[in-house]
Amino acid sequence: MQPEIIDLYLSDAATRKEWQGLLTDLGITNFAASETAHLDHTIGIYEGDKLVATGSTAGNVIKYVGACHKNSEAGAYFNAIISALLNDLAQRQIFHVFVFTKPKYVASFEYVGFHALAQTDSGAILETGDTGVQDYVAALPKIEHQDQAKVAGIVMNANPFTLGHRYLIETAAKENDLVYVFVVNTDASLFTTAERQQLVTAGTADLPNVRVVNGSDYMVSYATFPAYFLPTPEAAIRFQTQLDAQLFKTQIAQPLNLTTRYLGSEPFSKTTGIYNHVLQEILPPAVAVKIVDRKAVNDQPITATAVRQAIADNVVDTVAASLPATTLQFIQAHLTMLQARIQAGQRIAGN
Repeated sequence: MQPEIIDLYLSDAATRKEWQGLLTDLGITNFAASETAHLDHTIGIYEGDKLVATGSTAGNVIKYVGACHKNSEAGAYFNAIISALLNDLAQRQIFHVFVFTKPKYVASFEYVGFHALAQTDSGAILETGDTGVQDYVAALPKIEHQDQAKVAGIVMNANPFTLGHRYLIETAAKENDLVYVFVVNTDASLFTTAERQQLVTAGTADLPNVRVVNGSDYMVSYATFPAYFLPTPEAAIRFQTQLDAQLFKTQIAQPLNLTTRYLGSEPFSKTTGIYNHVLQEILPPAVAVKIVDRKAVNDQPITATAVRQAIADNVVDTVAASLPATTLQFIQAHLTMLQARIQAGQRIAGN
């Protein structure tokens, strides 16, 4: 008999307490706002008046999935929850879906049609749907005889694109036949993904061996990985960075013959410093890691954070020397819009 699946409304205090109780019993204890605030849909299965299985979606990510392992129907309940979530996503025209989970649940997700992209001791990322990582790589621009070329990659948020970013790309372009610049695909930044990609493209238009591409769902910032199943922020950062590095090495770099990844040195952000360190641990020897000292102006390293602060303070002229003409012109032309985003609550700190 097919179990009855009902919607759970976590805005109801009693329902949320019961939901958290079930997941806590299953070893999931992270209910921080950063993990729960963007849940679009949560469902559950009851036996009598007891919640025994649940699952949620946030965008195209399935998370907070659990079924009471003391129950003989746990496997069937798990499958029913995943099937219902996928059907709901399909009704919303979302056909490419990810899940982040503990390693011990990988086989369960593979059984219902997911396949693993990367895995660490702490967790794994899997995907399913009408497209996949192979399709993403196949669609990227290539050069003739790329399998024999020196190919490098850079992943950047570029929020916004500065002369520091430009210097990193220039350095890679001088040392390689082809450089992919993967622009992180998230609109959690002051500058939208489309704007950031536009600025990187405009600011590198004179470099013929550079290809600026959207990072899609595969080149994500460490800050966007769900880590709801990990107990501490420190464990989450390490998991997120390890998973990102594994995914890049095996799913992106290998088929592109990409053998060097360039990073800018990180004198300010502890989290980005950890990220760079983990990349150096995991990517070699398949992908060498080259760290380039940040470009400085008046003995001060260029940072996009300083540019965003100057926008907020309405003193863009003070950072003009840190910006390519194309970025400066964009900021000047859209200053009111950018300041309105900040006034509306857009965060400008961080990377």
